[in-house]
Amino acid sequence: MGAKLLGIDIGTSACKIAVFDEDGTVISQANESYGVYYPHPGYVEQDPNEWWKAIVKGIKGVFADKKVSPEDIKGIGVDGQSWSAIPVDRAGNVLYNTPIWMDTRARDICEKVTEKLGEDRIFNVAGNKFLPSYTTPKMLWFKENKPEIFEKTFKFLQSNSFIVYKLTGKMSQDLSQGYGLHFFDSKELFYDSDLAEELGLSVDLVPHLYECDEVVGQVTNEAAELTGLKAGTPVVAGGLDAACGALGAGVYKTGQTQEQGGQAGGMSICLNKAMAHKDLILSPHVVPGMWLLQGGTVGGGGALRWFRQEFGKDESFDQLTKEAELVPVGSDGVTFLPYMSGERSPIWNPDAKGVFYGLSFDKTRADMTRAVLEGVAFSLEHNLRVAKETGAKVEVLNSMGGSANSKLWTQIKADVTGCRIVVPASDTATTLGAVILAGIGTGIYSSYEQAVKKTINITRVHEPNPENHKAYEKSMELYLELYGDLRETFSRY
Repeated sequence: MGAKLLGIDIGTSACKIAVFDEDGTVISQANESYGVYYPHPGYVEQDPNEWWKAIVKGIKGVFADKKVSPEDIKGIGVDGQSWSAIPVDRAGNVLYNTPIWMDTRARDICEKVTEKLGEDRIFNVAGNKFLPSYTTPKMLWFKENKPEIFEKTFKFLQSNSFIVYKLTGKMSQDLSQGYGLHFFDSKELFYDSDLAEELGLSVDLVPHLYECDEVVGQVTNEAAELTGLKAGTPVVAGGLDAACGALGAGVYKTGQTQEQGGQAGGMSICLNKAMAHKDLILSPHVVPGMWLLQGGTVGGGGALRWFRQEFGKDESFDQLTKEAELVPVGSDGVTFLPYMSGERSPIWNPDAKGVFYGLSFDKTRADMTRAVLEGVAFSLEHNLRVAKETGAKVEVLNSMGGSANSKLWTQIKADVTGCRIVVPASDTATTLGAVILAGIGTGIYSSYEQAVKKTINITRVHEPNPENHKAYEKSMELYLELYGDLRETFSRY
């Protein structure tokens, strides 16, 4: 039968649990949803305990169909959304909801800290700007606004490290998620205690650093009783969802690039050295010795999900995109800015708003649907253009996430960017990446190259259409001009 590996993906709207064979075939899988909370403007929170309840239910679900037994699972990998700041006490109890990656409540703190320390002091260590989406400003927000919580906090955990703790009882901080902490040196991969002190924090507030494929501990008796897993099953540290998704899409060598189409959008360029850009995101890859230069946007599949919810509840995603397929390049003059919760890279503007431009009485829902698809592709192209400033060269994109299932959307991205796009098994790329880490950590795979060759198959290839690419270059100019013209307006209203 061969060994089986279990992957857990903590997404923004739901968790995915999947069991894989050694060859990357999904044996059984389950999805469980949970809430996202918006208590105040700029606040976006989740309850980590809800993640755990959903994961417990999902793990039971993968065993329910009897296709796999707990004894078959030889290792567990966990990936999760970025930039959590989960305050837990010594017993691991969650003290407060975590602000998630869309949260911008700490923007005033960022301005004060940057003014005090200087942008270069932080950037030269972290390789990332000091912005409210990251973990560090959220930790400072707790210190300033919830001192009673901050005083009780033993450690701040990331999404995957919280679930690893619930499974093993061990607190950890994987290297790939370290980039959310600005006192983590993204080049040398250690905590800079001097910078932590300058920021008003301490490295004691975060757990020990682990390689992403390193076994942190084993499933405890308590976790086994709750989930149905076998006690003693090894659990690796895991990593950032985008990095695991990149690995699960086959991106593990220099120059390879992942295009992400989940709730959020973006791209990750694999590098063999740390090359930072102030308008992008630098993180260690889950693959040792490699880094990812990333662009992360809020307008991915979530933008189309919002559009369907508000304008096409009775239609499936396939029906909406089939309508959009009949609309010509440029969406009949409709342009969409996909800044549905502010925007991350490369503009980093929490005040940015979603915009439809070019509406008139002759415009249709199909025009607007296609404009959403194109707007998300423009945000991808914007990040790729900025990445070129570092010397990073991208010719092929490995696409993953739910939006990669849409042939139309994937082709639009190829036409906008001018890049060839290859599509692996997109729905399972992120959990597969987590599983590969577990397979490396438990010795099932001898190397990342062997694991990728054994588990990843390309299902489709999209070549860019030169005529469409030329037309989209003009559309891209309008997209960028609209943001430039509206930037000050966004900040005033």
